[in-house]
Amino acid sequence: MQIVGISASNPFSQKTFADSLKLPYPLLSDFPDLQVIRSYGVLQPNPVAAVRAFFLVDQQGVVRGRWWGEPFDVFPTEEILKTAQAMAQKR
Repeated sequence: MQIVGISASNPFSQKTFADSLKLPYPLLSDFPDLQVIRSYGVLQPNPVAAVRAFFLVDQQGVVRGRWWGEPFDVFPTEEILKTAQAMAQKR
């Protein structure tokens, strides 16, 4: 299983942000084309940014779980972990 973060920020901002949090996973930039953010339907036009979302994607590229949140909402960690564990057991 691989965790990655993606945002609309430029690569320099992403690196600074990731370094400041000491993230244990890659944080990728979708700037300037925003292709990934558009394809997952999480682009906000004003200001240009992504809605905070979490997607579980299996090895075949099928989205198995989606969670949306406002900028300061807390994601349902227990539910996400249970879904990820179920996906891992099916492999």
